[in-house]
Amino acid sequence: MNLSRLLVYIAVTAVSTYLIRVIPLVAIQKKIENRFFRSFLYYVPYAVLAAMIMPAVFYATGNLIASTIGFAIAMIFAYNKKNIVTVACASCIGAFIALVVLG
Repeated sequence: MNLSRLLVYIAVTAVSTYLIRVIPLVAIQKKIENRFFRSFLYYVPYAVLAAMIMPAVFYATGNLIASTIGFAIAMIFAYNKKNIVTVACASCIGAFIALVVLG
């Protein structure tokens, strides 16, 4: 790949990323009053994070059962409102123990 083509690709990517972030800022000048739309925007970061993380959760260990056990432990700890470090450590330990037990 030659340098000029690479620079064009980088420029197009930079402009498209910039536009995606700037257009809402320019188009929406006042506070959003619509309750449904505000609620939708509130949950978008959580939905995107879940969509990015969930596939990796079940394939991280290479064993679906151990990954599912780790996920279940994480859900139990998170449901009980433990902090994120506790949830992550407990789920990792649970998945590791499941891997050791399952062989």
